[in-house]
Amino acid sequence: MNRASRTGRRAALARRGRRIVAWLRHRVLPSDRFALAVLLVAVTACGLLSDLNGDWFPATAPVLPILVGGLVLRMPSLLLLYAATAGVLVAEDRVHDPDEVTAGSVLVVAAVAGIVLLMARMRTRLGVQWTRGESMLFDLRDRLRAQGEMPVLPPQWHTEVVLRPAGGQSFSGDFLVAARSATGGRVLEVVLVDVSGKGLAAGTRALMLSGAFGGLLGSLPPHGFLPAANDYLLRQEWAEGFATAVHVVLDLESGEYELLSAGHPPGVHWIAGTGRWRVVEAVGPLLGVLDDATFEGVRGRLDHGDALLLFTDGMVELPGEDIATGIDRFLGEAERLVRDDFHDAARRIVAAAGRNVGDDRAVVLLRRR
Repeated sequence: MNRASRTGRRAALARRGRRIVAWLRHRVLPSDRFALAVLLVAVTACGLLSDLNGDWFPATAPVLPILVGGLVLRMPSLLLLYAATAGVLVAEDRVHDPDEVTAGSVLVVAAVAGIVLLMARMRTRLGVQWTRGESMLFDLRDRLRAQGEMPVLPPQWHTEVVLRPAGGQSFSGDFLVAARSATGGRVLEVVLVDVSGKGLAAGTRALMLSGAFGGLLGSLPPHGFLPAANDYLLRQEWAEGFATAVHVVLDLESGEYELLSAGHPPGVHWIAGTGRWRVVEAVGPLLGVLDDATFEGVRGRLDHGDALLLFTDGMVELPGEDIATGIDRFLGEAERLVRDDFHDAARRIVAAAGRNVGDDRAVVLLRRR
């Protein structure tokens, strides 16, 4: 090969190198460069150390940098790390001892790389790295729970709220919003909502609706809340866009209340004077189904010693069982609470009557001491 040919080849290699460097600068974000450089060194070190001591550093050692890369690198940088890992495995097989890199070793590294790639794609869609996506979910869950807390009430009133997501998950399609009137706080409004679906899918919709419903509650007259909530759901045009809700408007001085329902299971009123439970069932369609829906309320009064229990369908519905049977079972468990003066009532009744652990369950207790 003459000198001109060698010079031309070197020039071609130099141009190719410059293109690769330019491509890397374009694809690899500045925030990834340091982490990528460290991980490339780590992958190379795994290959060198494997040649020195295969017992302590097997051919599958590069999975450790790959796992870290899945957390800290974005997709282009991660693919470069994968290419470097493949090169290290090929070098180990051809340059060093061929027995070190077995088909099983390659399969393990490839399987881990595939799982990490799927996780990295999900983080890329969210635009977050490390465990920030999980942190965001925890924050959303805490916000949903915080929005469902009862306001401070006068001493003669006692409330309990228990929400149990389906299957022990962190997100529930059941949520509560409550508010006292701005003028003196005499009126308490409580809304228990059951969003269609369950688990995380229902939980994300519940978070959105809880914020919207919390803004509507107290800003509208009591009879305007459910129609406004229905219109809001219709505007979302969700594939699973319906929800049920029960809305209680309670006068904290007189004990008089009105219960309105949107396709929700009835409330139950413990009347201390007669020692009996009264089923309080209002009429109204599901939220997010019909235009110009109307909701008829049922009135009652909580005297001293009385209690009102609200619950979602997960408490009274079982596959193959009529809902009336579930309500009877619920009332049977509630009867036991009376003997203990409703101590820890909401938690106990969820544990005893809420047998359908595959569905979201919620119980709200309002009691006048």
